[in-house]
Amino acid sequence: MQLTRYTDYGIRILMYLAVQSEREALFRIAEVTKVFDLSSNHVAKIIHQLGKLGYLQTIRGKSGGFKLAISAKEINIGTLVRQLEHSLIPVNCEEPFCRFTPVCNLKGVLGKAVAAYLAVLDGYTLADIVSNKSDLVSTLPDLSISVFDVS
Repeated sequence: MQLTRYTDYGIRILMYLAVQSEREALFRIAEVTKVFDLSSNHVAKIIHQLGKLGYLQTIRGKSGGFKLAISAKEINIGTLVRQLEHSLIPVNCEEPFCRFTPVCNLKGVLGKAVAAYLAVLDGYTLADIVSNKSDLVSTLPDLSISVFDVS
């Protein structure tokens, strides 16, 4: 099973915030787009969705931004994937229509595989996947020069 880029980026954004949990300043979309080389429009959509789902606290306005709304220990990866993925159906037997559909066992097997995949993800939280925090932080670019500087 392959995650959509939307879900992948959503998880990466949450990881980025979690490894900097001691940071008091709000995060900004421009920072995330610079760190992960993503489109600001795409990141804005993901941030909005993560806020609606209750994972992020978002503050609008000039001095606004976002931060984790709950602890990394409370963010279950299986639940997050279910919420961000548009479809977890492993195969579409209708387009193009497959002649085997009425008697095929493949769809059931793949359904069990997806259930097993999600069961593994259910066993992990965001805190688990960022437990190597210092290693993760060491891979991040130095943003000591503000991404908001115009010079």
